[in-house]
Amino acid sequence: MSVGTLLARESAPALGWVPLAQLPVEAQVVHRAILSGGPFAYSKDGIVFGNRERMLPAERRGYYHEYTVMTPGSRDRGARRIVCGAKAPAAPAACFYTGDHYATFRRITS
Repeated sequence: MSVGTLLARESAPALGWVPLAQLPVEAQVVHRAILSGGPFAYSKDGIVFGNRERMLPAERRGYYHEYTVMTPGSRDRGARRIVCGAKAPAAPAACFYTGDHYATFRRITS
């Protein structure tokens, strides 16, 4: 690991944790779909998440992918997402939940 990568990881913001069972049911469904490789409800599910806000640990471009968590009553994709980081999308090293469109993230635990 390079010194730059190590420093970037050290400077990443502290993230909270959330058990999968405490997430909305819709998020639990999406998480299961991620682990099984789909299908997904939205065509944008699985696109690269750029981490431009630098809210997640620093990784190379293309490492993170985002998935829509349906928001009951919303006319569009809503604000809820799961973002996972992995070399292989169906085997994520870590997944993060945001209920406020990337303003905050919590790492999902089993």
